[in-house]
Amino acid sequence: MDNNVQKSHPLDDLMRSTMEKIHEMVDTNTIVGQPITTPDGVTLIPISKVSFGFASGGGDYGNTQPQNFGGGNGAGVKIDPVAFLVIKDGTTRVLPVSVPPVSTVDRVVEMVPDILDKVEKYFDKKQEKEDF
Repeated sequence: MDNNVQKSHPLDDLMRSTMEKIHEMVDTNTIVGQPITTPDGVTLIPISKVSFGFASGGGDYGNTQPQNFGGGNGAGVKIDPVAFLVIKDGTTRVLPVSVPPVSTVDRVVEMVPDILDKVEKYFDKKQEKEDF
């Protein structure tokens, strides 16, 4: 047998198969979904947040060849919808999915687009009055 060839350990095989399964579940299409076009020409692109955890462990038992191996691993994946990008007539908007804000900062961040729209409308109306 060639000494340069390294035998794979059973724990390596467990980790490899678990990571392959995670890779199958989580890819770029999971985070930024495929665009959906409605009949009236609006394009919706789903945006999600992906969280995952991974654990693995094992041990060799006994002094015989081959050694007895006991091991296990696990993984968890959580996918939360966050928002939709809405594209209509060349304008792109972010439509957040209704989740209650966790903190004051989250509430302020959610309010920024509406506040900017109101300020823009205020200045547009003020400009129209000055033009008359």
